[in-house]
Amino acid sequence: MSDTLFKFMLGTGHVRGVVVRLQSTWQEMRRRRQHDALVQSLLGEMTVASALLAGSLKFDGTLILQIQGDGPLQLAVAECQPDFGLRATVKTEGLSAQAASLPELANAHGLGRCVITLDPRNKMPGQQPYQGIVSLADADGEALGSMATVLQQYLAQSEQIPSWLILASNDEAACGLLLQRMPDSGGKLGAASSEEQADEDFSRAVHLASTLSRDELLRGLPEELLHKLFWQEEPRVFNPQAPHFHCTCSKLRVADMLRMLGQGEVESVLKEQGEVDVTCEFCGAQYAFDLVDAAQLFRPEVNQPPAPPQRQ
Repeated sequence: MSDTLFKFMLGTGHVRGVVVRLQSTWQEMRRRRQHDALVQSLLGEMTVASALLAGSLKFDGTLILQIQGDGPLQLAVAECQPDFGLRATVKTEGLSAQAASLPELANAHGLGRCVITLDPRNKMPGQQPYQGIVSLADADGEALGSMATVLQQYLAQSEQIPSWLILASNDEAACGLLLQRMPDSGGKLGAASSEEQADEDFSRAVHLASTLSRDELLRGLPEELLHKLFWQEEPRVFNPQAPHFHCTCSKLRVADMLRMLGQGEVESVLKEQGEVDVTCEFCGAQYAFDLVDAAQLFRPEVNQPPAPPQRQ
């Protein structure tokens, strides 16, 4: 099973796009962390969406897509790293069979939010990550019914680029397609006739893509989908990327987190449980710190031995 991300451009260059298909990555994520079917489907769509958004940007860093919910779903996070390493996690409370849609799951009281953070890999002194926030409801206060419509609203408000996307996820795969009208750049594209042509090209691309069902998206290979939908537009496909599962957790990062908790808190857990056990919410990896490990945490840096290997 190969996972693929293609960037492409249609026709005269007024429309660009990204298409993603995840199989082995999605299977690995599902194997490590099991969730309710609706939550699992949302997490698959968010994972694909993080790759689509990262693929549409010229940005060297990590893209973090979050849903901060006010219903049974409290938090869902999908991350895409610069090399398209992907991971995701979710936190729920009081989930019931009645939560059958995104609004019921994450926007029960109208306070749900979608947050996208761009965290540069090589930060300049004083540089902070960029963060954009949009509601899970439209301008009239009506709840948005899907992750795709939430992200279309984000792109329209934050990037001000007309965009269209479709997302789908099942037990076997997670897939997505993103179309965007190229932004104005002056010159020929700045001419009125070119503006009209760009609008027409984008509308035509969206019309063609809208014939694609979620089931067809999940069944088809990216190259086949592009040819089927846009063969008249003569799509130009750029070098493919290889999305993959990758969690950035490590023994050293967990040790840093425990230092932030403080020596008193760590010693309290040790006294009660005999060791400190930490499980990564993204991948399920387990890290254990016994009395000796914990003592090393709070010694001067120069005296600390190498961290012991993680326990899977």
